[in-house]
Amino acid sequence: MDYSTLFETIKGYVENDFPGTTWTDTAGTGTVTFTQKEQIDTFIKQAEQRIYNTVQLPALRKSVTGNCTINNKYLAMPSDWLSMFSLAIIRADDTQEYLLNKDVEFIRSAFPDPNDKGEPTHYAIFDNNTMILGPTPDASYNMEMHYYAYPTSIVDAPSGTTWLGDRFDSALLYGSLLEAYTFMKGESDVITVYKARYDEALALLKALGDGKDRQDTYRSGQVRYPVT
Repeated sequence: MDYSTLFETIKGYVENDFPGTTWTDTAGTGTVTFTQKEQIDTFIKQAEQRIYNTVQLPALRKSVTGNCTINNKYLAMPSDWLSMFSLAIIRADDTQEYLLNKDVEFIRSAFPDPNDKGEPTHYAIFDNNTMILGPTPDASYNMEMHYYAYPTSIVDAPSGTTWLGDRFDSALLYGSLLEAYTFMKGESDVITVYKARYDEALALLKALGDGKDRQDTYRSGQVRYPVT
């Protein structure tokens, strides 16, 4: 399901064109208009955020390579970083040594002197934009980071398509409908139906993202159900 189809389907299901609203800014600077597109786009993005924080999909995983800075124990995070999968040093022979994740207090305690330098063996999340390494790097090491980030929303995708819209549009649709109908303060029985359909789609997606995507038949065997 592409963006245009999703957009029209939401309007059709809830029988609302969301013509837009206008209100006076509380600061007294004039009026503010919230257009139809802005309203529906908000519903879609809220649904995507809910889904992406429930299921660990391969589409959420990104990697980046770069360098730490000699004599600087702080490492900048990518701007779209949400959480970490792994951080590794890439040595000259292309082998990788993975750093151990600890908290900031551990780094401060284990490597109290910033002048104690060497190849980093540990890292911690220092703040929203920075990691701290221990010990302080004694060289500009090549590094590879695997991390969790939101994919481009179907709202903003140039092609109007995303992995979620193409492969599991039921979760995206019913998640968006939940947001839209809640905004409308719709009937509780209809919301209950949308919630049930969303939960069903999310359970199937979770079985894919947190189950099937993390195994193969050689290692785990084929899925088997008991015969009764």
